[in-house]
Amino acid sequence: MKSETTPLAATKPMADSVYDSLKESIIAGSLSPGAPLRQDEIARSFGVSKVPVREALLKLEVDGFVQFRKNRGAIVRHLSSAEILQILDIRIALECRALELALPNMIDRDFAAAREILTTYSRETNSEGWSELNIRFHETLYEPSGNPQLLQLIADMQQRIGPYLRKFVSQAAGLERPAREHDQILDACQRGEAAEAVALLRAHIETTKKETAASLRRQEGHDS
Repeated sequence: MKSETTPLAATKPMADSVYDSLKESIIAGSLSPGAPLRQDEIARSFGVSKVPVREALLKLEVDGFVQFRKNRGAIVRHLSSAEILQILDIRIALECRALELALPNMIDRDFAAAREILTTYSRETNSEGWSELNIRFHETLYEPSGNPQLLQLIADMQQRIGPYLRKFVSQAAGLERPAREHDQILDACQRGEAAEAVALLRAHIETTKKETAASLRRQEGHDS
């Protein structure tokens, strides 16, 4: 057990390790929204003091993954329905711009990689698989943009909505409609029709937002 007086510089690598592990568990859904994050238990599981654990939790709070409640400790942050839909709005703006930047730089290898993902997508049978392949498809489209900061913002949005993407977004959208729209987007990209490809992408995410909103309303109706 590390001393509680361990210098800050020495705790930084420990805090980063705890942060990365907890963030991965939250994104994967292993730690579900509302789950308590008890510092003493986390410290024991990592074999560290509570100092780096608290640093990690504070960073996760800043990044929107954790919420501290007065006198009750930290929990995995639960996104409201409004926040989920707002993140989908942000996706529209960021991802349409990324595709605009990527299109002039796309080469045959990019199209082939995206097409291979869609082939695998068509064989997938569960929502978790759809969600992962959907993310990979979009990442493949945007990677040629050559704008790593924009790509990181998109990745951050995907991570924030990760658990909800599987629970609400992928289940609401299903397989058939997104698969058809992915094909249409990729076809437009290959034909060099930039305006059409961006318009199809925008409509694709907007439809997903509408389906997600309906799914969230049904969920809230069941919970009330």
